[in-house]
Amino acid sequence: MQNHLKHEHSPYLQQHADNPVDWYPWGNEAFEKAHKEHKPIFLSIGYSSCHWCHVMEHESFEDKATAKLLNKYFVSIKVDKEERPDIDKHFQEVYQLMNGRGGGWPTSIFLTEDLKPFYTATYIPDEPKYGMMSFSSLLEVIADKYKNEKSILVTEANKILQHLNPQVDKIQATKLDNSIVKRVLEQSEQLFDSQNGGFNKAPKFPQTSTLNLLLDIYKLTGEKKALNMVLFSLSSMAKGGFRDLIDGGFCRYSTDDTWLVPHFEKMTYDNALLANVYLKAYHASHNDFYKDVAFETLDFMLSKMSKDALFYAASDADTEGEEGKYFVYSYDKALRSFEKAGIPNKAHGDLLKALHITKSGNFEGKNIIWIDDPKTLDIPYYDKAIQALKKRREKRSYPFIDKKVIVSWNAMMIHAFFVASRVDKRYLKIAIKSLDALLQSMYINDELYHSTLIHKTPKIKAFLEDYAYLTQALIEAYESTLNEIYLVTATKLANKAIEQYFDKGKWKFSRGEFETTADIYDGSYPSSVAIMLDAIYSISSLVDVVYKKFVFKTLEIYSYDVMRQPISTPKMTTMVIRYLNDDIIIKATEDKLKAHIDEIDTLPYPFSLFKNHTNKGFMVCNSNSCFGDEKEFSGVIEVLERRQ
Repeated sequence: MQNHLKHEHSPYLQQHADNPVDWYPWGNEAFEKAHKEHKPIFLSIGYSSCHWCHVMEHESFEDKATAKLLNKYFVSIKVDKEERPDIDKHFQEVYQLMNGRGGGWPTSIFLTEDLKPFYTATYIPDEPKYGMMSFSSLLEVIADKYKNEKSILVTEANKILQHLNPQVDKIQATKLDNSIVKRVLEQSEQLFDSQNGGFNKAPKFPQTSTLNLLLDIYKLTGEKKALNMVLFSLSSMAKGGFRDLIDGGFCRYSTDDTWLVPHFEKMTYDNALLANVYLKAYHASHNDFYKDVAFETLDFMLSKMSKDALFYAASDADTEGEEGKYFVYSYDKALRSFEKAGIPNKAHGDLLKALHITKSGNFEGKNIIWIDDPKTLDIPYYDKAIQALKKRREKRSYPFIDKKVIVSWNAMMIHAFFVASRVDKRYLKIAIKSLDALLQSMYINDELYHSTLIHKTPKIKAFLEDYAYLTQALIEAYESTLNEIYLVTATKLANKAIEQYFDKGKWKFSRGEFETTADIYDGSYPSSVAIMLDAIYSISSLVDVVYKKFVFKTLEIYSYDVMRQPISTPKMTTMVIRYLNDDIIIKATEDKLKAHIDEIDTLPYPFSLFKNHTNKGFMVCNSNSCFGDEKEFSGVIEVLERRQ
């Protein structure tokens, strides 16, 4: 028997459509039922590739006795956090306020019939453990309190909402200056894991914003320790486990310090951002290894995670209810794969040792494939062994793929393809085709939408992150093709974003039902505020200098937080450095051009003069040819001048 989720587009909601819990999607039907029956609301927020969401579903939401309690005493609502990031953001802030720490998924929220939160949790077990009562016991306690002590719960909920929306908003500003560069280096070194690469301890995320910032600092200052931290981290991440050596692509994070045991889900945004930073490292180091990893990552996305030029959201960590089952190998089956591939028996021992395949395994009795030095692959029969292991995987069930198309995540991927096209032109057609497909399906009658399924009409309107990342991708498209339609569209989107989300230097993430403030801190991916500033700053160079005032006002308001702790806001810190050093960079670029002015003047008009914001390259292009240091380009490129 299906519940009220059966007509929803979200793959996550569809996963719960056959639960005995009478789930509703977020909306008036559920709210009216709660009002009419005077029941509290149980709100569960998650996403399709979330391991602990699957665990709670299996333990509690598929259990008929637990479902009976939920259906009797509560109105139950399911939300896909990727489809409705505004709802998720609001209730993550509620959770943080009530618990004094960050939340996670699944997020479990209990609300009054008037949508006022009075109890929050994440995963709740089906039996007493981890210092928690069982989910069914908790439901009975809350149902009893709502019936007999409702006024107390409402009073507490009102206090929470007052703290969530304080009336007084203090702004502390400070001077922006280049001392921020030294502070970034000091703070990075304090957090840097010199043994394993990356920053902090497990669980370890790739933190691409920090890596990008350090590469920019290296380009600007020549500071070798910034470059070394990045290259060591990227090499460590590429050894295997966190990076899938068999299919390609990266997992979401590592559960240990050594990047060996990942959380096996693969997210589009991670792979887009990592491909970008590996390409940037290639330009900085001139080592083909980093380029090859980037290309492998992009090719994985094309092969497993795309359809009709658009990119799916994520693939699951679990297969057939078991985490990592698709990815790992037993000793015997790995050996059998080598034999079937015709690899000589005498090579098996060295190959097993090089790939760290043992009888005891390194993950729950099985083996995650990894190598000691991914930069130097002098392992006999390595390619043949990888192909043999790949063939064995092809017989397995591939993890569930969430086939949502999310504008911001697709824009990140498209941006990466345009960057890659400067190294290998085969990616240019892919980037253009994907961008055009995204605009056609998600930018309808001058209205941008957030997510949908391929070939479905989108319903959820865009948030700040969609405007920010798509505008950035369009600017990258313009700079890669000189097609001015992309620049015009980018400017239109930037104007709409400013009109809709800019508020005296601060930015809203969402308006309407949930008005939430956009963060300057980078989470799973860079802050939408910082990406919007990045795009607007480029537009100020390309179109009209007036756009710089929006950048300056935002940087001014957040100056104290960014200058004090720049490592916590790496993308905003990048914008501060870019803003402070723009004049210096322009002057240095113009000086470099003087030696070549005769050759530049031979180019027929119209032409565009490009420079990268780290002062390491310039290029002059018209529709037929380019002149300059094209190979040194990485990161954001701006047009300084356009003459007719």
